[in-house]
Amino acid sequence: MRGAICLLVLLLVAGCERNRQDMYDQPKYKPLAASPLFADGSSARHVPDGAQPAAYGPFSGSSSGRLGQASVQAERAAAEAQAMPYAVDAALLARGQGRYDIFCLPCHGSTGAGDGRVVQRGFPALLPFTSARLRGATDRHLYEVISQGYGIMYPFADKLDPSERWAVVAFLRALQLSQHAEVASLPAALQAHLPMQGGRP
Repeated sequence: MRGAICLLVLLLVAGCERNRQDMYDQPKYKPLAASPLFADGSSARHVPDGAQPAAYGPFSGSSSGRLGQASVQAERAAAEAQAMPYAVDAALLARGQGRYDIFCLPCHGSTGAGDGRVVQRGFPALLPFTSARLRGATDRHLYEVISQGYGIMYPFADKLDPSERWAVVAFLRALQLSQHAEVASLPAALQAHLPMQGGRP
């Protein structure tokens, strides 16, 4: 019996909170409600002429769409570039190698010799990236081949963003350089370690 009385008292006290606090029914205007405070009789205020909305705060770039616009513009600039649009550094080469290993290695092989697993199983032989023809090709040509395909090679524009395609181009250049670098282009410290052939490195 005592427990039932305590429970009833608790319920009554909880109900009294609504009478003790007026925040439940605090004065406020609902959208487009009338108001005597303004000359037009409406509580809704119009945006001043020429005002530009601007989100701010830690997530404002995403919520306002500014980050999305910047990304689209950057990819568009990459797609239109006629030569390598990025500084070639370790990060770009690592990104290019990652995409190369996924999309290119099965046919072109790990060194770009055109001897990937697919070729070993009967696919037509591919031109090595170290060939004079491909070493002389422009960066834009390599980008276009990745984008649109070439001969029996499928296009990869739907799988690689423009920036990713340029990263692959950078890695292809690194593959070419790793296997066909001119001795004169190497730093003197490296040339000193090369074996001598006929009195020359």
